[in-house]
Amino acid sequence: MIDKLAQHIRKIVDLSANEEAELSDFFDVRTFDKKEKMLEAGSRCNDHFFIVEGCARMFFVNSKGVEHTVQFAIENWWITDYSVFGRHVTTDFFIQGIERTEVLVINFQRQEELYRRMPKIERYFRLIYQRAYAASQFRTKYLFGYSKEQIYRHFNDAFPDFTGRVPQHLLASYLNMTPEYLSEIKNKVDLNPD
Repeated sequence: MIDKLAQHIRKIVDLSANEEAELSDFFDVRTFDKKEKMLEAGSRCNDHFFIVEGCARMFFVNSKGVEHTVQFAIENWWITDYSVFGRHVTTDFFIQGIERTEVLVINFQRQEELYRRMPKIERYFRLIYQRAYAASQFRTKYLFGYSKEQIYRHFNDAFPDFTGRVPQHLLASYLNMTPEYLSEIKNKVDLNPD
């Protein structure tokens, strides 16, 4: 499994064979079943998950008990609650497998040690974080500035792997619409793809 992570890292920074071999010292392998929680709201978030196989989502539950999905992650994506990761405070989010999901897990202390041992990994994570932050900014822009149909079309064009893989009610939660309205939009888009 570590070879999938090493392959992903090599797309961004160079790794020597020795560094690649050393990566396995820092990560644990875990498997989560469909709907199993990887992180619970109210707990401390000390783990960072690299998706090797499967699909996960991060969500919160509002005061009315409604779940709101804020992030998805598939193979070669990272997921955690970045706002509290390693800060010794509790999270408001859940992370859950949408399907059976195999991950490599690194905790905050090990990640800091990995940075000290291999400074290029800190650069790797900086670039990953920049991409994640940019994606968050674009999501906010689309939610405030686009129609529901434009939001769906953009998401479908940018992330077709998700629209075919994620259950519709979860995708609707992420896109901030009801599953019924998403179904109407999908039917309209299928009839008029342009």
